[in-house]
Amino acid sequence: MENHPFLDIRHIKKGYGSGETRQEILKDVSLHAERGEVCVLLGPSGSGKTTLLNIIGGIDGADSGSIEIRGDLLENMNDRKLTEYRRKHLGYIFQTYNLIDNLTVKENIEAGAWLSDSPVDIDELIDLLGLSAHRDKLPDQLSGGQQQRVAIGRAIVKNPDLLLCDEPTGALDYNTGKMILKLLQDTCRKDGMTVILVTHNTAITPMADRVIKIKNSKVSETILNENPTPVEEIEW
Repeated sequence: MENHPFLDIRHIKKGYGSGETRQEILKDVSLHAERGEVCVLLGPSGSGKTTLLNIIGGIDGADSGSIEIRGDLLENMNDRKLTEYRRKHLGYIFQTYNLIDNLTVKENIEAGAWLSDSPVDIDELIDLLGLSAHRDKLPDQLSGGQQQRVAIGRAIVKNPDLLLCDEPTGALDYNTGKMILKLLQDTCRKDGMTVILVTHNTAITPMADRVIKIKNSKVSETILNENPTPVEEIEW
């Protein structure tokens, strides 16, 4: 374990609006994750999970508090440094797929590889994702689940230090969802990637090294799993 957490989030607050219409989305949220951990953010819709993920990813800013990654404070990064951080060190799996319509499956995944100094093997990843038969298809020729797998491949191919996942199995059937979670868990173990996974599905929490429950815009509980369960053994 490093002297400082890989990801250290302290006293994050975020709200929208003003006066009587102001809504507090995050209320003094603090948490941390170590390098190579699968960390699950668990909570109901509207609890602030996606907002927190966007702040960690530098897509949105906090009203107050600090986020430190690998010893670097996000709030001290100028626009160029923040762009470089997102490009070189961060992978993001969105709820919406955000695929490029006129690029094939392989080309969409390659677009992620272009942003990395050490991408993983594209053909091997396409095979792992079960997309070999679809590699030359365009997004509108794919099912929703297949598009989600392409989006996941585009994020993983970068070989990022930190992978942020917003309900990554939400559009997938049971077997494909388990396959994706196994890929995330295996990649985390093999490459030392830190995975932050947002979900409302309590059944997948045994796969995590760290489970952070968010309720009413606050961290209500943190659970450490000393022996995370292999995804193959999880049922839901």
